[in-house]
Amino acid sequence: MCGRFVGFRKLDQLEAYFPIDEARCEVVANYNVAPAQQILAIARIDDANVLDSYHWGLVPFWAKDKTIGAKMINARAESVATKPSFREAFKKRRCLILADGFYEWKGRKGARQPMFITLPDRSPFAFAGLWETWRDRQNPDKAYRSCAIITRDAAGAMKALHHRIPVILAPNAYDPWLDSGNKDPEALHSLLQTGALTDLIYHPVSPRINSARVNDPGNIKPIQTQFEF
Repeated sequence: MCGRFVGFRKLDQLEAYFPIDEARCEVVANYNVAPAQQILAIARIDDANVLDSYHWGLVPFWAKDKTIGAKMINARAESVATKPSFREAFKKRRCLILADGFYEWKGRKGARQPMFITLPDRSPFAFAGLWETWRDRQNPDKAYRSCAIITRDAAGAMKALHHRIPVILAPNAYDPWLDSGNKDPEALHSLLQTGALTDLIYHPVSPRINSARVNDPGNIKPIQTQFEF
């Protein structure tokens, strides 16, 4: 599961880490990315790696309306190739969703402690993602671009927090993941396992992040807590 994440790098910083040939959107820091918001993703368009903004919550091209996106923020790696909502995007429209970390909650209901999770060197990374273009039948000229983050079983230290984690791709997996000519389901599934980074670190952060309206660098600052992790 991945329901909130963080992205705060500027465009020149992202270009140093990711294969961006062209940027078609403004890059703005967001310390509390929530579903339905616009997020940054790289997709291969006409043989170029294009950074653009997409709504978080995939809306299949065949959907009657875009409200279905609220239920499509994540796609399970185990079923992404066969589930009708994701299978066409998995074959043809894969992307890298850029982030600096993500949030998960630990503890019992009513006393859940939010945690900020990132790479040990705190560098930005890319979730394995899928994207789609949806058009309203009443207004077909206006495209609605959306995406979803692929998740897998938790590994390593993350098992103590949650049984699912987003797939974070290693840099050497970026090109084969973006390659629309790569349609081999077994090879793509292998990327989601062997091409994933699972060595992560985390620390407790303020419950203020429970509100998506709270969006500032203080969201990822470590706090003292009575819980032991």
